[in-house]
Amino acid sequence: MNPSRKPFEMALPRLGWLARLPVFLALDGKRAVLAGGSSAAVWKAELLSAAGANVDVYAIDASDELRQLIADPSRGTITLNPRTWRPEDLKGAAVAVGAFEDDEGAAKFASAARAVGVPVNVIDKPAFCDFSFGAIVNRSPLVIGISTDGAAPVFAQAIRAKLEALLPTGFTAWAAAASRWRGAVKASGLSFSGRRKFWQLFTARAITDPEHEPSQTDFERFIAEVRGLGTTVENGSVTLVGAGPGDPELLTLRAVRALQSADVILFDDLVSREVLDFARREARKMLVGKTGFGPSCKQEDINALMVNLAKQGKRVVRLKGGDPLIFGRAAEEIDACQAANIAVDVVPGITAAQGAAARIGLPLTDRKRARRLQYVTGHARNGVLPSDFDWQSLADPATTTAIYMPTRTLTALVESATARGLDPRTPALAIARATRPDQVVVTAPIGELPLRVAEEKLPGPVLVMVGRVFGEHSAARPSVKPVGEKAG
Repeated sequence: MNPSRKPFEMALPRLGWLARLPVFLALDGKRAVLAGGSSAAVWKAELLSAAGANVDVYAIDASDELRQLIADPSRGTITLNPRTWRPEDLKGAAVAVGAFEDDEGAAKFASAARAVGVPVNVIDKPAFCDFSFGAIVNRSPLVIGISTDGAAPVFAQAIRAKLEALLPTGFTAWAAAASRWRGAVKASGLSFSGRRKFWQLFTARAITDPEHEPSQTDFERFIAEVRGLGTTVENGSVTLVGAGPGDPELLTLRAVRALQSADVILFDDLVSREVLDFARREARKMLVGKTGFGPSCKQEDINALMVNLAKQGKRVVRLKGGDPLIFGRAAEEIDACQAANIAVDVVPGITAAQGAAARIGLPLTDRKRARRLQYVTGHARNGVLPSDFDWQSLADPATTTAIYMPTRTLTALVESATARGLDPRTPALAIARATRPDQVVVTAPIGELPLRVAEEKLPGPVLVMVGRVFGEHSAARPSVKPVGEKAG
């Protein structure tokens, strides 16, 4: 009998070290001071003007590029003062930016700005800067700023280019629509849950059809759809999400979206903490793990907690290792939700056998050697070898078998299987912590595998895979390590 434990809430992780605090300044109609007329200064003048600032430029020599910008500014006015700057010029400014060749001029400018409480940036001289501009992805009013703390501007630009490619230009129109509609949504009479549902509908449409131009018709349709839900909009929901075998990069897009919209996340011991990094920071995170042969939360406690949270209007994510529909007790949790009239959805994940095979480059099926793939559990509900095991299917030479949770029963399983027809020379693998950086793979004929696994003292979770398909292929894969070596 496993000792029981109660679900408990994890403390939110503290925010990691920040080289720079990303702050977005509202400069519309405010005054900005720019000292200098170089090409770099012109670019800063354009940025400040685009943000709505009225820019006072102090420069004896104004380049043609600067004069062209002054004649046709992006948004805010740009005024040229054909002289050097003076300390009194900085009074009342929202920000000050300087372009200086020498440190002496930069130091005087920065000191004068700080003396009157104006944040200052000196171009390409971070020692004199209170703030930096960074690389910008512009889908205004959606704006993304990227900073490397001045360490690698080229790297920041490369990241910006990647984000530019990922974010459709149509997001500009959707972000503008959100700005237009926010007040109307608040005044619509919808409850808090209803307003949240409106923005969920809005976001889903923006992501699936970003180039569609949002119109008043869309607004009215979203409002009508929320009102059509009636009191059910006040209900919470439960989403069973597959976290995959460990590598956070194996999460699906649907899984990430669910994690980022969750109010509460109930997660298993097998879920890697790196996966939780994708969750909304404000979400409550509660460990409800069921450890094999160790302290475990009772399934009925998990079901009750999940349902009670959803009845409070919470968006609950039940985060499970691997795929929730494969040995994840999904049926019990779905039944509990349906019995309580709670909306329940399932987001599939990559199960351990798929993740492990992909990581080590081994096929699970092969036209010549394996026409069937089966997943079986290594122990029954009482922790011993299942009494209803289909030994004939396990012995079938054309079948690949993935055995989940086999550690305690592996010896008995192999003895019974070989006694009932499984060739003890059949190639087999034991994979510990599949897809994670510390993954370990042991290869041996199935008849020898229990001894090898015991000798290696593999850390959990462990998966065993058996089949002829692993023979020739594993021999050709240097990433598959024989017993006594660790997978790199």
